[in-house]
Amino acid sequence: MSRSLAAPQPLLRSLVQTRPRAQQCRRFLSTHPSSSCSRRPTPPSQHRCAANPTTRSPPKNNSLSLEQRRYKAKTVEEARSRYRTGPFSWKAGLLFVLTSAGLVWYFEHEKERMHRKRIAEANKGVGKPKVGGEFQLIDQDGRPFSSADLKGRYSLIYFGFTHCPDICPEELDKMARMFDLVEEKAPGALTPVFITCDPARDDPKVLKSYLAEFHPRFIGLTGTYDQIKDVCKTYRVYFSTPKDVKPGQDYLVDHSIYFYLMDPEGDFVEALGRQHSPDQAAKVILDHMKDWRGSWRK
Repeated sequence: MSRSLAAPQPLLRSLVQTRPRAQQCRRFLSTHPSSSCSRRPTPPSQHRCAANPTTRSPPKNNSLSLEQRRYKAKTVEEARSRYRTGPFSWKAGLLFVLTSAGLVWYFEHEKERMHRKRIAEANKGVGKPKVGGEFQLIDQDGRPFSSADLKGRYSLIYFGFTHCPDICPEELDKMARMFDLVEEKAPGALTPVFITCDPARDDPKVLKSYLAEFHPRFIGLTGTYDQIKDVCKTYRVYFSTPKDVKPGQDYLVDHSIYFYLMDPEGDFVEALGRQHSPDQAAKVILDHMKDWRGSWRK
């Protein structure tokens, strides 16, 4: 009876020793990542699964927000068109065009303003012959008229004579058109003046009937021979009228063909010649008026 019980002991020992090996085989064959971290004992420094679980995968909220920000094309054509345009859009292009146009307009406007300012300042510069000054004449109604009556407004002065065959009528028609264009934009800001270079024949009555054919707002000025000669010299106008003229004697008068633009303080601004059309001359006058920072006469 003792022999029959002794025989199974080696068999039991072998069964007990082989069971841990089967468990080890199952551990090595297991591929689940959580079982390796939970069953294998590791040092504290290597407990990455338990100590820092956020290093392997980002949080769910961040991943959702990134997916929401991503653009998802519905069709292949839509995806191609997006890659074709790149980061630019029609709104960005429109904004760029409008900004560029605004900058170009600003610099062109500023360039023209500085050019007008240089012209006006050059005519007032030291060493330059002064154009314009004080005078005492009479108008087409026989009333005294002086340079002080032109203060407070811009004035456009032209020198000529009523017996001029062709130049003066053309220039006075041009002056009337210039005045009307300026009057539309700036009413009452410009005074048109015609000063005769032939005082012997152009008395107030002759001036009044002559200027009425061109514009009712024109102011005609005349005076004595010496007064007219002095005012022509003041404005640097060529004066060739003979002094002692017999009644009924026919003669021609040479004179400069310019419109003298004077500012509200009586200073010379710019000379407008035959190269300026009425529209161009009116624009020059209006631009100088916009640049004026002084006082106006009401």
